[in-house]
Amino acid sequence: MGKSTETFSKKEREKKKLKKQQDKKEKSDDRKINAVKGQGLADMMAYVDGNGNITSVPQEPGNRKKVAVQDIQIGTPKQAEVEVETVRKGTVTFFNESKGFGFIKDLQTQESVFVHINSVAFAVKENDKVTFEVEPGQKGPTAVKVLKAN
Repeated sequence: MGKSTETFSKKEREKKKLKKQQDKKEKSDDRKINAVKGQGLADMMAYVDGNGNITSVPQEPGNRKKVAVQDIQIGTPKQAEVEVETVRKGTVTFFNESKGFGFIKDLQTQESVFVHINSVAFAVKENDKVTFEVEPGQKGPTAVKVLKAN
């Protein structure tokens, strides 16, 4: 006679599988038995009191506040625009004429801003006082419309 091909681990897997199926069936039967059926609309209603809390009891008609439909805001309100100073003042801290780029130190924020020769309308030298506008560039803020300050 041939040996059984079932090993100990196969038997254990089968036992776990059967146990899992039985547990699932028991949970399903338990849900069916304990299910609350036949709830009316009144049992499912929720009310909001004067403080904005959810309750199961309706508020008295005398305590209700009148709210205009136009005053209800759905979503988040738009953010107010912040006025940003577009023209800044600064000093050229470094400029390489052969490569055509340099950096301007903003006098107000003390940050270094990249500048390219195409954005400059005059011959730039280090320590020149300039006015400029900032635009986002590929690697950070970039100075554009650079003019010599008076």
